Amino acid sequence: MTTGTPVEETAPYGYTADKDAYLKRLRRVEGQVRGIARMVEEDKYCIDILTQVAAVNKALHAVSMGLLEEHIAHCVVGAAQEAQASGKNEAVQDKVQEATAAIGRLLR
Repeated sequence: MTTGTPVEETAPYGYTADKDAYLKRLRRVEGQVRGIARMVEEDKYCIDILTQVAAVNKALHAVSMGLLEEHIAHCVVGAAQEAQASGKNEAVQDKVQEATAAIGRLLR
């Protein structure tokens, strides 16, 4: 799901511990989207369809916020710890910029 580079090649991503929960949520969203498509095929009432679209948006927002929180807690904090040990702050700035860019994309 992510396109960023990990802090270390062997280190798991921040969401790894909750991977199964994220996959379960995403499968649920996938089912909701299929249900919306079925509603359109069956010419259901537009407000009912919009209600389901809003539910999907909210579910995806929750996934996004969870991933962002875990990115900050794992990747940004990990880079800060590495910077403290090595004295090189570039990695921290890179991770903060990644997080800032991700937040910007979420707000569009």
